[in-house]
Amino acid sequence: MTTDKTKTFDLSTSFKAYDVRGIVGQSITAEIVEAVGAAFVDVLELTGQTVLVGGDMRPSSPEFAKAFANGAATRGANVQLLDLISTDELYYACGALNAAGATFTASHNPAEYNGIKMAKAGAVPISSETGLMEIQARAEEYLNAGTIPAAGSTGLIGVQDVLKGYAEYLRSLVDLRGSRPLKVVVDAGNGMAGLTTPAVLGDALLPKLPLEIVPLYFELDGSFPNHPANPLEPENLRDLQAAVVEHGADIGLAFDGDADRCFVIDEKGEPVSPSAITGMVARREIARAQGLGEDTPTVIHNLLTSRAVPELVERHGGRPVRTRVGHSFIKAVMAAEGAIFGGEHSAHFYFRDFWNADTGMLAAMHVLAALGEQEGPLSELGREYEPYRSSGEINSEIEDKAAAVERVREDFHNEDVEVDYLDGSTFIATDGSYWFNLRPSNTEPFLRLNVEATDAATMERVRDRVLALVRG
Repeated sequence: MTTDKTKTFDLSTSFKAYDVRGIVGQSITAEIVEAVGAAFVDVLELTGQTVLVGGDMRPSSPEFAKAFANGAATRGANVQLLDLISTDELYYACGALNAAGATFTASHNPAEYNGIKMAKAGAVPISSETGLMEIQARAEEYLNAGTIPAAGSTGLIGVQDVLKGYAEYLRSLVDLRGSRPLKVVVDAGNGMAGLTTPAVLGDALLPKLPLEIVPLYFELDGSFPNHPANPLEPENLRDLQAAVVEHGADIGLAFDGDADRCFVIDEKGEPVSPSAITGMVARREIARAQGLGEDTPTVIHNLLTSRAVPELVERHGGRPVRTRVGHSFIKAVMAAEGAIFGGEHSAHFYFRDFWNADTGMLAAMHVLAALGEQEGPLSELGREYEPYRSSGEINSEIEDKAAAVERVREDFHNEDVEVDYLDGSTFIATDGSYWFNLRPSNTEPFLRLNVEATDAATMERVRDRVLALVRG
């Protein structure tokens, strides 16, 4: 590594709370990545151990993966290059091979971005509280010194393919062989699901399942020529919705760029909320755990998921545990509570059997299994899990977010509501008719509102009242 010694490196713009993300050629370059690879080995004390490195379909990912590998090998780690992988493939590899690893992806961000998601052996997450800041500081030292000194002996760099093992492992967790035949439209968004879907749900590597896969945008293309690989935005689901109706499909699945999140569309082309998916998967996981002798399995849900989720968990003999928003919180609570499953409103789904990590593909398989073991359509099945009416997340651009929240608090002061402050401010009507959460964004001038009520009229009334106060 040779760097410009007149330049002082500060990586704080690209090192986030849970990962690294930046614009290629500016805040993330091959020389920066090489230093991060070296720092990764130093901070996690991986000299002499195996480090796994892969990347998504973005044009810069292969170059970055090799640079990271070179930095890691210089500091004495033995690197296995995994080539093209989804983020949950990295978690599988870190768990199954019990090795630390990194993958190059910027998930749903636009084409000019790339980034790094890192995990310790066993897929234990690395965040700003568990080593990411130390990796940043060490990488800056190497960059500012202009060199990475070699460890006692340079590590070896090899190549390993984990796709078949990943597919076999997921199939061992959810057996779809007995499903009724289903027609499934999958929108990969030109992201990594274009590689993983044929391997897991198709017959590219394993025997055929009773699924007819209708592919949409399976070509791996990090320029995202058809639509952004962010299914959280409704406009990015429109092609999938139209294709489900056009093909008379039973279900549609949409994955984000690195395929760790999955969104579901019913046979009518309507979205099934991530809260309903959380409930559906929780019910299956509770039953399976109870069948193995677990008395009261624990399920994690963040505070923005529908209250139908904890109600369902309790009704089926489980124990719901509420947590803050964010995958590092969910993963930490999953581990601390020994939870079997966790779900977020953003369509991240976490499984104990998957090393407490999130995997969109495994969640999709659970939904396919639930649909395939009964004769009714997904729209009917989904309604069982969505008894309430939700506003979805509404953003208001507010400079003084604290003052806006205080206006709401004062206005609701004389009403029968309880307020808790686990994450932002959650107002809960004591008669159970509604709740809403106001949560400031950590990175943008947004105040985020989520409202849920027993009926649409109540939800709309509360939503409009709160927005008038916030935007006052």
